Amino acid sequence: MPTVLVVDDTAVDRKLAGRLLEKTGNIRVIYAEGGRQALELLATECPDLIVTDLQMPDIDGLQLLTAIEENYSEIPVVLMTAHGSEDIASLALEHGAASFVPKAELADLLSDTVIQILALTNSDHQYHRLIACSTRTEFEFELENDVDLIEPLVELLQQIVTSMRIVTGTRRVRLGVALEHALHNAMFRGNLEVPRGNTSAPDVTLLKQRLTDAHYRDRKVHVLARITREEATFVITDQGPGFDTSTVPQPGDPESLTHGGRGLVLMGTFFSEMHFNPVGNQVTLIQRRANS
Repeated sequence: MPTVLVVDDTAVDRKLAGRLLEKTGNIRVIYAEGGRQALELLATECPDLIVTDLQMPDIDGLQLLTAIEENYSEIPVVLMTAHGSEDIASLALEHGAASFVPKAELADLLSDTVIQILALTNSDHQYHRLIACSTRTEFEFELENDVDLIEPLVELLQQIVTSMRIVTGTRRVRLGVALEHALHNAMFRGNLEVPRGNTSAPDVTLLKQRLTDAHYRDRKVHVLARITREEATFVITDQGPGFDTSTVPQPGDPESLTHGGRGLVLMGTFFSEMHFNPVGNQVTLIQRRANS
């Protein structure tokens, strides 16, 4: 059973986050009342993931993230962002955090985000040495609108970029998180044209209708993955009408964390480059080798 460390100086928020994770039935939760206590606990415990508040009095979330990156770089960190913490949250995403969840949306997003990242950290490494010998790899996929296809594809691509040393440590997890968001967007927002409901989750009723309507259901997501020893390029194309790309949030802009498009924020932050075609139904994501 994976262990998640929840760090928050506010007891109510700390327990709320912990209860949401414990409700999944297969996550053990441990707690720290602040950044300093979290670092003391890490000397004896080895959690699989850390969920932390940003604004804390002794050691804030950004300082905690920096210490984790320096000493426990394999442990992914998820930020809990409150209103007013957008500046530090944006900086933290650029410096190693795996994802973020607004505190106002913990009930809707926290458990799914943590489960997603835990899954991304546990993919099989059986072919690591063989893939490491590769100098260039290219794949093309044509996916039906089936969410169950996303995780194995992302795990495969993570395996390759890690073995070819394009990314290491938590950068591997961050790349996987961003790819999952890109594929979800292509299927749900692009092909099925399902907008978000009152939260970041899709409108479930409309989603079920679209999956039975041949006009939407039969659209495909095309994925091109081209990976060399210097960079990985992923081109993801849906068959939907596209969107206004001028609305894409800019990485590093604190206001982007409060204006929706959470997946786009993570994609733009975690990849070296992100480009959309003029129509808005194709995204190109480029990750350069860490030391390039």
